[in-house]
Amino acid sequence: MVPNFFKTCLRNFTHHKGFSFINVLGLALGLTACLLIGFFVRDEKQYDAFIPDAKNIFRVYQQSESDAATIIGVSPPTFSTALKQNYPEVDLALRVMSFNSKQLFEVSGKKMYETGGFIADSNFFELFPLPLLYGSHRKVLDDPGSIVLSEAMSRQFFGNEDPVGKTISFGKSVFTVKAVLKDKVNFHLPINFLINMNAAGLQGEVMQNWQWYPFQTYVKLKPGSDPKALQSKFQAYAKPYLKGEEGTNLPYLQPLGQIHLYSSHFKYDLSERGNISYVNALMIIAFFILLIAGFNFVNLATAKSMQRAKEVGVRKAIGASKIQLVVQFIGETIILSFISMSLALTLTYLLLPELNRFTQKHMVFDLFTNPVLLLAMAVTTLLVGILAGFYPALVLSAFRPVKVLKGSVVTDALPGKTPWLRHGLVVIQFSLSLLLIISSLVVIQQVRYMYGKDLGFKKDQVILLEMRGEKLMKNYESFKNELTHQSGVLAASVGYGFPGDIFGDGMMTVKENPEIKPTRATQLMVDADYIQTLGLKLIAGRDFSKNIPGDVSAYVINETAVVELGLGTPQQAIGKTLSWPTWRKPDSLKTGPVIGVVRDFHYKSLHERVEPAVLHIYPAAYSRIAVKLKAGSIENSIAQIKTVWNTFSPDYPMEYTFLDENFGKMYQAEDKLKTLLSLFTGVTIFVACLGLFGLAAFAAERRKKEIGIRKVLGATVRGVVIMLSRDFILLVLISLILASPVAWYFMNQWLENFFYRIHIGWLIFALAGMVAILLAFITVSLQAVKAGLTNPVKYLRTE
Repeated sequence: MVPNFFKTCLRNFTHHKGFSFINVLGLALGLTACLLIGFFVRDEKQYDAFIPDAKNIFRVYQQSESDAATIIGVSPPTFSTALKQNYPEVDLALRVMSFNSKQLFEVSGKKMYETGGFIADSNFFELFPLPLLYGSHRKVLDDPGSIVLSEAMSRQFFGNEDPVGKTISFGKSVFTVKAVLKDKVNFHLPINFLINMNAAGLQGEVMQNWQWYPFQTYVKLKPGSDPKALQSKFQAYAKPYLKGEEGTNLPYLQPLGQIHLYSSHFKYDLSERGNISYVNALMIIAFFILLIAGFNFVNLATAKSMQRAKEVGVRKAIGASKIQLVVQFIGETIILSFISMSLALTLTYLLLPELNRFTQKHMVFDLFTNPVLLLAMAVTTLLVGILAGFYPALVLSAFRPVKVLKGSVVTDALPGKTPWLRHGLVVIQFSLSLLLIISSLVVIQQVRYMYGKDLGFKKDQVILLEMRGEKLMKNYESFKNELTHQSGVLAASVGYGFPGDIFGDGMMTVKENPEIKPTRATQLMVDADYIQTLGLKLIAGRDFSKNIPGDVSAYVINETAVVELGLGTPQQAIGKTLSWPTWRKPDSLKTGPVIGVVRDFHYKSLHERVEPAVLHIYPAAYSRIAVKLKAGSIENSIAQIKTVWNTFSPDYPMEYTFLDENFGKMYQAEDKLKTLLSLFTGVTIFVACLGLFGLAAFAAERRKKEIGIRKVLGATVRGVVIMLSRDFILLVLISLILASPVAWYFMNQWLENFFYRIHIGWLIFALAGMVAILLAFITVSLQAVKAGLTNPVKYLRTE
């Protein structure tokens, strides 16, 4: 019985090679896409899952009392102290702070800049016992001279040796390596090196500040504690210290397991962030692809049912029961499903390294070493085979042997009746495909819009240098002047807070408007050449001047600040007096007049609206130099800058970034989404077209005598193509009508993530419809032309 079953299956597969190939290919591609998405989703959801007692660990973030959309991932240093000292349910409290720039390290004359640096309290590994390649967790950060390296950084400086106990120079200090972290760990902080808080000089009065928040604060609660109750108590405790003004950023607790995927909208977040919306979207796409691939089984098997009608008739005539036939045909689809899964696993194994490179992940193909995943794959394959083969098996097993053996036409629908199931499957397939096509077009247009939008300043040919070395820090004006004398340099500016870079903020008050509460504004610390170097446009007042000493206390503000501070028009704002509590001494105020207003410019991502921005001279914060290069030979210009750099900072290798590249990094998530969505949309369309190809083959088979008669009566191949294509084009149009409102709704929801966004116009839907109709017509025409070119005698010879 069983050997006969497999012989029959093999004979059927070899007899219908084209049918079997298309079925296997469609399902294999669908399963491959699902597996790749599955690896990605699993990796995203595994962040921080390895941390012991993770359910009791929370991050403290801040949310604006007046604007729930304003969420800040960082907090003041006092949060940790207050939580630990005042609440017995808090078991551990931890502060972590990142270096905002690359840091220079040296070992045996080898110098390299490193990113991913963090400063932490000494109890870091009590809360987060990350896996170590070398060293021990015990008291690893107790010594201010200790440093922990990542595996990658350890290899760069020490090769494959164990570096524990060896020294590495960093800044003006020498640190001893106490441990090496294992790479490829899904931890939300991208740590490359880690030092103790005291080693960075962060102690004493500065750590009692409630208005300075560069830290991520974590707490571990004792088992059974209520995080919501603690959150409420701490909000009441902290609010008076946060001054209680409108817009106070109150503290909230975020579960550790939510940090990676649910913080994409947080400001000033130090974490390596994913996006739960994109993860969910990919899961939906995977379901769509699997659904369409399963529908192809139904369509293609049904399309070929006519060719197996006599086989069914003979089997029934010699005593085969309906159950036996159902088992036979479902068994065949299960075998096809396992073949497809085998091919899909092979493709996944080959493509996973490329996906890792694209997503910058370290996903491992562990299906055969993970019993749970292996069982899940087997069950999925079995279910796909059963569900996909169930309907064709019922259709084939229901054929009446007398009619079949007499040569009567056998179909799965009554004469003159619409085959609703098959047509419904096509509508669903193309509705899902059109949904993805429309979504891809919207994402592509939004990404193009972000890259092409006028940002209000000139970002091309501008490079950013970080000020390094004592000589350069003390003589930055001389350095800048030397740069401007180079033939390849148009202008240069020293400051803190260049577009696409790091920023600070602070509360601004207006002397003339005491009724307006302090307003938070982005602080851009600039020099007299900032506006000229970036090409900002003044719309009222004047720029800073080196010849006016009083400008060190003056302010230039943007249009939004004029509105938010209640200053009337840009012209009316000139001369008004602003005050700002300085960073170095929070109790002191910097007070001065507004001397100019610049047009709003996008110094942050287009995800965010342009906020009030205040430009003023504040040398204590200067850390960057922007250099505007002449168009032409960029390499020569950079070489000139490097020569000047080596004069002022010989101990530090010069590193630079292009301003436009900084903006490009802001949209990496959207770029990746665009690529993945386009790729999986292409797979979906291809698989859907395979299903349509099957249905067209079925229609040509079912109407072959009609086609023969029409040809005898003079019908052309073109006429046959139009006749067979008309119904399918109508189905695609119905799909467009069904998919368009759904796509419009969900893509508008996605666009809500961007303050500056495109409008979804009718052209997007028209283009998507044209693409789908064209693909459907080409697919159906392949079968229609074949039917139209066939000699009608072949169709009519049985009459």
